[in-house]
Amino acid sequence: MLNKILIIIDDIELKYFEFNDLVTNFWLVKEFLQRGYKVSIAIKSGLFIQNNNAFVLYYETYYKNNNIFYNKEIKKIDINDFDAVYFRPDPPVDIDYINACYILDFVDTSKTKIINNTKSILDFNEKLHCNIFPEYTPKNIITADNDLIKDFVQSETQAIIKPLNRCFGSGIYYLNKEDKNLNSLINLSTNNGKTVVCVQEYLGHGQGGDKRAFIIGEKVYPVSLRKLPGKGDFRFNTHSDEFFKQEFLTEKETIAAENIAKYLFEKGIYMSALDLIDEKVTEINVTSPCYFFREMNRLHGIKFQEQVMSDLIEITENEKMSV
Repeated sequence: MLNKILIIIDDIELKYFEFNDLVTNFWLVKEFLQRGYKVSIAIKSGLFIQNNNAFVLYYETYYKNNNIFYNKEIKKIDINDFDAVYFRPDPPVDIDYINACYILDFVDTSKTKIINNTKSILDFNEKLHCNIFPEYTPKNIITADNDLIKDFVQSETQAIIKPLNRCFGSGIYYLNKEDKNLNSLINLSTNNGKTVVCVQEYLGHGQGGDKRAFIIGEKVYPVSLRKLPGKGDFRFNTHSDEFFKQEFLTEKETIAAENIAKYLFEKGIYMSALDLIDEKVTEINVTSPCYFFREMNRLHGIKFQEQVMSDLIEITENEKMSV
């Protein structure tokens, strides 16, 4: 049994650790604690190397009155003393994020499991590498060239432009060939032609929003939800109940998710999620995928975290887990 767990969370999640059931890591910590695991938390800036070994400054957590808490005393430990490390800070995948992944290179993964494999995270961009699966993805172009982007928008009439290293809709813009601000939006996104971005055909003319496919290992869950656009926006940007709708994956979506899950599993990525619009995969989330446990439980009348955690534990404790 992998009893001693470290979960590396986002900085803002440490600040609002207790009672924060909006975030996936809250549920992971709580479920691990309820099952008798020893759970510690840290943020990525707490990772460091000393005497050629990977260490971490961490906090111990505990369960009380149906909630989770952490002791405010900072402790230091060799990361190899943990049985498993869940690396789940949010993007941007910037130099601080990358350096945290590099430090974890000094962990002996034959003893300490790392989920998701940080080498694989750095080798897989959530937007760019959708193109590994062209049969499932919308038409797109990955480039820093403003003229190529304008040609794409002219061809498609409407498009979405995205930065490659952010999350939660940050930096995403709607493009229309008739918009007088088109050049400005493209220049802003590409940093005047110096930064590579993803530009996709505009989808979702019907219901709007995007559907989430949840994956643990190679398992794709049939239950889903739709994240609806915020008021006056085309993006999901408000985390409240009115912007979620119960959904189930279609057969086409399930096939796509299962094939992608198999590829990711072989790379050591065990926690992932897909964003789908009009049955096409627009993003493959591998950094800190959100499982929307609170919303899934409410919409489907289930305890989604229990099933996900059971499947996750079964995979991570399997001796055949790749490292």
